[in-house]
Amino acid sequence: MKLILKLLMGIIIGILVGLFAPYGIIRLFITFQDIFGSFITFMIPFIILFFIASGVSGLGKSSGKLVGSTVGLSYVSTIIAGTLAFFVAITVIPLLSPSGQEITESTGLTSFLELEIEPLMSVMTALMIAFVFGIGLTKIEGTWLKSFFDEGKDIVELVIAKIIIPLLPFYIAGIFASMGAEGTVFETLKVFGLVLLMVITLHWVWLLIQYTIAGMITRQNPFAILRKMLPAYFTALGTMSSVATIPVTLRSLKQTKVREGIANFGVPLGASIHLSGSMITITLCSTAVMMMLPGFEIPTIMQMLPVLLMLGVVMVAAPGVPGGAVMAAVGVLTEMLGFTEAAIGLMIALYMAQDSFGTAANVTGDGAIITLVDKLEKEDFEVENTETKA
Repeated sequence: MKLILKLLMGIIIGILVGLFAPYGIIRLFITFQDIFGSFITFMIPFIILFFIASGVSGLGKSSGKLVGSTVGLSYVSTIIAGTLAFFVAITVIPLLSPSGQEITESTGLTSFLELEIEPLMSVMTALMIAFVFGIGLTKIEGTWLKSFFDEGKDIVELVIAKIIIPLLPFYIAGIFASMGAEGTVFETLKVFGLVLLMVITLHWVWLLIQYTIAGMITRQNPFAILRKMLPAYFTALGTMSSVATIPVTLRSLKQTKVREGIANFGVPLGASIHLSGSMITITLCSTAVMMMLPGFEIPTIMQMLPVLLMLGVVMVAAPGVPGGAVMAAVGVLTEMLGFTEAAIGLMIALYMAQDSFGTAANVTGDGAIITLVDKLEKEDFEVENTETKA
């Protein structure tokens, strides 16, 4: 919650600077925005490379059938959630601005210093390297190379936690200072507020859908299961990290009918791969940003589906640190949807404003996924026993 307050302060300070500060001060804020934005762009391939390689290689440690069912259900849940969010976005967001006016990017304000930090590789190159080595490590059970990717992930998480996250309020202040000077800030804030309300509402709609399906299949009261998972939801609101919430998620799930062994296995894995809440947020926010800024054409569902499929992959193992999911996602948005620096800045600002709610939706949804996994594994076990006796 402290981060959200800092982000709000960054927005407020940026607006005040943009509306009332001298031109030189505004340029100072924009200079920091440009340099820091370039640094984020430089880090994106490393985030994708180490997050995915470390996450995929770690899947080889457990039972193949159990991993397959958990990963499969988590991925399907994440993609369907994103698809639902996209349809809601293209239906509702155009109604938020009846005047049809777009928010223009800054044209007259320039930075004091032009400094571009070139990434060492493209996003797609980082993604392919991560898959080749991640999947390869599950086959050869390598140790030192696995440690390399694990330690690389730790370094990337450290950069996000100690550099990117603390400086985000200043970066966002630069974005809003620019919009304040251009006269577009209040239209942006109006759309921001309505989009965030839509995001949180859709989180709960999807949670109800998940638990209704889980309750029907397992013949349990879905609201009873959901009620027992609420401590995990509220803990995630404070931690903003699925991984940090694992102990509470585990304790909450064990109060349901899920077997302890399944819960002990499923919760840590679900914290890394089940991202329906984050997917809803990223889909809604990215669609809103494309509608707000000029130069973007809203994709059709067939054009958006590959983006959703890719987002479901690149965010693997990203929830260990606040903001990790959106940092991994902006690479896909840049590569596949043509996001500019202004679009990335707005995307990060929107996502971080609700990061705790997206995380809470992720971890709470884990309860429904693992309940289904427990049911599926129990049926397989009973079938195997029946065939053995026969």
